[in-house]
Amino acid sequence: MFAYIVRRLLYALPILIGVNLITFALFFVVNSPDDMARMQLGVKRVTPEAIERWKAERGYDRPLFVNTRADGAEKLTDTIFFEKSLRMFAFDFGRADDGRDIAQEIRDRMGPSLAIALPTFVLGLFVSVSFALMLVFFRASYLDFWGVVVCVAMMSISSLFYIIGGQWLVSKLWALVPISGYSPGLDAARFLVLPVVISVVAGIGSSARWYRTIFLEEISKDYVRTARAKGLSELVVLFRHVLKNAMIPILTGVVVVIPLLFMGSLLVESFFGIPGLGSYTIDAINAQDFAVVRAMVFIGSVLYIVGLLLTDISYTLVDPRVRLE
Repeated sequence: MFAYIVRRLLYALPILIGVNLITFALFFVVNSPDDMARMQLGVKRVTPEAIERWKAERGYDRPLFVNTRADGAEKLTDTIFFEKSLRMFAFDFGRADDGRDIAQEIRDRMGPSLAIALPTFVLGLFVSVSFALMLVFFRASYLDFWGVVVCVAMMSISSLFYIIGGQWLVSKLWALVPISGYSPGLDAARFLVLPVVISVVAGIGSSARWYRTIFLEEISKDYVRTARAKGLSELVVLFRHVLKNAMIPILTGVVVVIPLLFMGSLLVESFFGIPGLGSYTIDAINAQDFAVVRAMVFIGSVLYIVGLLLTDISYTLVDPRVRLE
């Protein structure tokens, strides 16, 4: 197991380097530091002196890859690539264009993002799996048919509809919870209830339909017929056998959500005014703060790779027959 983990981490290093190089190319080759300065300062009235001053203040006045004016190792370290790209492997993200420390902002905003993402993840998984099992239990019936229709209808509706509709109905019309905002401590619960509920409802359609397909595939296998032949009830067959054997594809789908647990939800946090990492990313894109966007892309890549590794390890816990070589 330990050798497998080390080997997978070594495999992940080229992936991170590739993501880092592509991100660097997009931000500094396709979109040069001069272009960044013009977008920040304004295209019409910007002067060459203002561009050079803006670049010097933010460290964009260095060469991209090789500094021929420097000596020794500084030929490579005193460059934009080293300062803005390679340092991220040590989780040194530098400062945003407004001067704030990016790493500190990430630490401060991770709490609100997790406060939304964790309840949404746990509650959404429980509701979707339970609803899918209910449809499988009543398969080939009117309840199953209309349940699938509802799932298709729900997954066809944009999440913006749930957000705006929920804010209007629950916050404005019924005045049960604040329409937006955030407060630290226990008082945060009244600001998080509506975003969590809306996030769960918006994801039920696609998740429940996918889990239903997995359970229907499992329920037609030989071991299920053997379990029924032994006299086990349908509920016991579903929960003790079908659900257990369907955990591997479920875990594979869950890994996609792991980066969102830390990165936050872009739409939900922005519309509800939650100061998490999702709204931080949206604000950085709107402000064209490329330093923040690069840091969030790198963190997302790291989290996704970690999620894949955790998924492989969890396979051995769900099914002892799985061996990691």
